[in-house]
Amino acid sequence: MRLVLVPTPIGNLEDITLRALQVLREAEVVACEDTRHTGNLLKHFGIETPTTRLDQHTLQRAKGLLEKYQYVAYASDAGTPGISDPGAELVKLAIALGWQVEVLPGPTAFVPALVTSGFPTARFVFEGFLPQKPKERRERIQSLFESGRTVVIYESPHRLKETLLAFSSVFGETHPVAIAREISKMHQEIFRGSLAEALAHFTGPRGEFVLVLAPAAMNGEGSGLNAESLKLNADELVLVLRSRGLEGRELVKALVEAGVPRNQAYQLAHGRKETQ
Repeated sequence: MRLVLVPTPIGNLEDITLRALQVLREAEVVACEDTRHTGNLLKHFGIETPTTRLDQHTLQRAKGLLEKYQYVAYASDAGTPGISDPGAELVKLAIALGWQVEVLPGPTAFVPALVTSGFPTARFVFEGFLPQKPKERRERIQSLFESGRTVVIYESPHRLKETLLAFSSVFGETHPVAIAREISKMHQEIFRGSLAEALAHFTGPRGEFVLVLAPAAMNGEGSGLNAESLKLNADELVLVLRSRGLEGRELVKALVEAGVPRNQAYQLAHGRKETQ
């Protein structure tokens, strides 16, 4: 008994892998969020495997599906299943039933958005979609701010403005953000600027969005770094951070978050302290 999660293109259909196509052809059935959407993908590549709907509204069908078939492929509408879709619940059930579970490597939206942002990638928080209730959303954003890490979230066009305003209230209007829209599609766009500039730019948002926020240490409210100070060299950064009262581990942490290699950050922090 075998369940294979198959990543599907988030834009350009040529992003699919040869192995993904092989699994889609070999499986007895392709479970998916939208049979029309996945059906178009299969038709494009000449694959005749039958499809069956399995989304957040039809998860009760999952057990019967696994009892009926021996080899099931699961595909979300776009990207890697299990990230902000029912794939994770299907995997949990399959494991409980003793199935072999595989996840193929392939397209996902948050990785290219994170890398192209230009922000630190060694440590980051992927949040998926934020809670819809205002109180829960603000509490979650506050915890993301306090994490001191690069933050990555998904957002729909009709909630983009609301989310940018919510982040601005916690991170500050001048906080750096990169926003990737329609990744790998014809109208792909990468915006880089402040949260305030993003609000002014996306007046009539369309498409799917990935927001990447720089660590809180870069906005002038945590360690005191801002977009302008990032142009300083490492020695100058030490002086700026010390002027904001950072010492020891906190100083090392802020330097690393600003892009300084950890070993160099440690030497600079302790070296400067000894000579003053």
